[in-house]
Order: sequence, then structure tokens, then C-alpha cells
Amino acid sequence: QVRLVESGGGLVQAGESLRLSCVVSGSILGADHMAWFRQSPGKQRELVARIYGGGSTEYADSVKGRFSISRDRVGKAVYLQMNSVRSEDTAVYSCYARIRGRDYWGQGTQFTVSS
Repeated sequence: QVRLVESGGGLVQAGESLRLSCVVSGSILGADHMAWFRQSPGKQRELVARIYGGGSTEYADSVKGRFSISRDRVGKAVYLQMNSVRSEDTAVYSCYARIRGRDYWGQGTQFTVSS
């Protein structure tokens, strides 16, 4: 059974940095592409950042220049480095992986920014 497990969430102050991690277990194959999504109370889930197998990335406009997504070489882990965080970054962050045509999601980790 494929599982995605996030870690690294917590409480930080505005302007600080934090790194989220997500590890894939239960799959022999690595992910084709991986991403981070987030959802705040009362809002729809939104894409934060995505990274493809070749290394290309895309970001939500709201995080460009502040967040950076990376992955390991085999597609079994994805990371989100968050710098200069703002109160509006507060949300539950979930990682996503597409492995051989199937979508997998982590359960999410809470990230809160205090101003």
C-alpha cells in the first residue's frame, strides 16, 4: 500500500522559514511528478508548487520567490522550503504524488504563521 507521510509542520512567526518533507513508502516505483497543496479554512485546496521528474517546477504566484520545491533523485521524497512566511500561508499542507497514472495524497500537516 502506497503511503505519503508529511512532516515538518508547526508554528512559526511571520518572516521565518520552515521546511516540509514528504516521504513515499510502499511503492517500488518513484513518482512521475510530485507537488504540495494547501487548504485554509473556508477556502478551496490550491496548488502551492509542483516538480516534475525532469526537475522543472511551477509555483503559485503567491509563493514565487519565497518557496522552493525539491525532490530526491528517485521520486520517493519531496520537500518544500518556505521562506519569508506570511500569515496568509497558514494552512494544512498536503503532498501529492502521481505514480504510474495513479494519484496519491498525504494526510496533511498543519502550518501556522503568527504575526
